[in-house]
Amino acid sequence: MRIDVATIFPEYLDPLRHALLGKAIEQGRLNVGVHDLRSWATGAHKTVDDSPAGGGPGMVMKPEVWGPALDDIAAGNTEGSELASALPHLNRPRHDELEGIGGHSYEPTGEDSSLPLLLVPTPTGKPFTQDDARQWSHEEHIVFACGRYEGIDQRVIDDAHKRYRVREVSIGDYVLIGGEVAVLVIAEAVVRLIPGVLGNKRSHEEDSFSDGLLEGPSYTKPRVWRELEIPEVLTSGNHGLVDRWRREQSLKRTFERRPELLAGAHLDKADIKYLEGLGWTSA
Repeated sequence: MRIDVATIFPEYLDPLRHALLGKAIEQGRLNVGVHDLRSWATGAHKTVDDSPAGGGPGMVMKPEVWGPALDDIAAGNTEGSELASALPHLNRPRHDELEGIGGHSYEPTGEDSSLPLLLVPTPTGKPFTQDDARQWSHEEHIVFACGRYEGIDQRVIDDAHKRYRVREVSIGDYVLIGGEVAVLVIAEAVVRLIPGVLGNKRSHEEDSFSDGLLEGPSYTKPRVWRELEIPEVLTSGNHGLVDRWRREQSLKRTFERRPELLAGAHLDKADIKYLEGLGWTSA
């Protein structure tokens, strides 16, 4: 996969070089280019914004800057700054690899990917979901347009449909200073699902939202810490009981924190009986 990011703050994207994303870069599974939007601005001050048409507060990012930037990125006519991994990882096998657990990926959706995918983070966009992350993990080329101020002139988004598959996307019902933080969120959610980036199939299968539910609590050694003990079932050695306990903890956490998710989750008879014992009703 290739990711290109257009922004007026290129240094904001440095976290893309770290942890699993950095390892994906080392493995050749990911290439990241960061492009300074001001490279396409003209004039002594390299201005990228102007006052809104019709008046009003704030500033709007100019189409004369964004249009050529997105044209060049789509055509591959700009190099930008290619990110390298922050730390060496390849000489540090993960426990998944040491145990011989193969990589895992989700099946591609079959969507036509002849055009790159343009993601425009904005509070007015469609909410970003785990399902989006799964689908986009098979993209060959994703471009992010990081807006600032009152956003990007809408004509830029409308015109971009000629060269991209465009998605305006939101990471939550709140307003950020700019799109860079949203890029980091979306990129991390997507890249971890690129085939081979995570080694253990269960890391995907047990994610929150993967089956419509929140993930339950996790524990590790020592068995007792500050007088708090790991649930006894986790040390029983009975894998069937452990799996059922984890399922019930997932159901319980979802019921307590995000009960609206239960309406769309895949529930069997045992799940429903357990939830009803907690006070949940399907109605």
